[in-house]
Amino acid sequence: MSGVALLVFSVLVALGAATVLTMGYAALRRRKSLDGTLTTGTKKASATAEITRITSGFFSATNTEIAEKFIGAGFYNTRLAPYYFFLKYTVGAIGIMIILFTGESPFLEDFTRKIMWLSLLIVMVVIAPDMYLEMRRRALANKITRKLPYLLDIMGVCVKTGMTVETTLFYLTSEMAAFDRDIAYVLKRLRDRAQTVGLDKALHELHIRIPAPEVHSFVITLTQSMKHGTSIYDVLSTLAKDIREIQLLTLEEKAGKLSSKMSIPLILFIMMPIVVLITAPGVMRMLG
Repeated sequence: MSGVALLVFSVLVALGAATVLTMGYAALRRRKSLDGTLTTGTKKASATAEITRITSGFFSATNTEIAEKFIGAGFYNTRLAPYYFFLKYTVGAIGIMIILFTGESPFLEDFTRKIMWLSLLIVMVVIAPDMYLEMRRRALANKITRKLPYLLDIMGVCVKTGMTVETTLFYLTSEMAAFDRDIAYVLKRLRDRAQTVGLDKALHELHIRIPAPEVHSFVITLTQSMKHGTSIYDVLSTLAKDIREIQLLTLEEKAGKLSSKMSIPLILFIMMPIVVLITAPGVMRMLG
């Protein structure tokens, strides 16, 4: 079996086994939850229930962090978040065992080749999913930041008509769902947290989730405006204008850097071949 076929076979078998184990693990957790809800008294737990409890405690220690990572990447359905580590490391472990123990003489074949495939499997199964989630989180934060001025304009119009900030959040959560699901979810979460812990705390949590300078300016400006009682409409309009100017300056800066970045491929792929074409005939005549 070739190396590529071995890696593909290992990943497919590992995915199948991890899916079966995850389904069994979910069923055990569900049964444990139902047993804990329906049963009373001091009945001694079975060995299966104890294993399920220990495994559930190990893999659910960071369920909140994993759910936040999924939400930050734009995956708002977090039902699979508790099984993320379980699925990932199960695939990795089964794939490692398949790579190590397959072949006519395991452990006697070329170790360098097996180490190479093991490294590739670890990168694909363990590191790549987290990198993908982190890339999506940064892309989503940039997207929300780019659309923040339009949101501020809409909020300013709502406040101008006589709505409060809380009422504006209620209204825009439903209205923005058809326009942009990401902004609608951010507003929904901001509204829900504002009802629970207050708007100041909810704005602070928003800045922690999206640590962008524009969001920080929005949080600080809105907090100061509500604290000192200034006009929200003027503040939102000014902030939207400032953010647009900052974004325009950023684009101009990137455009200004293009000339220096293009000089490297210009020298490597245009000037150097031209120099070779010009000097090659003379060099060949001298050598002839």
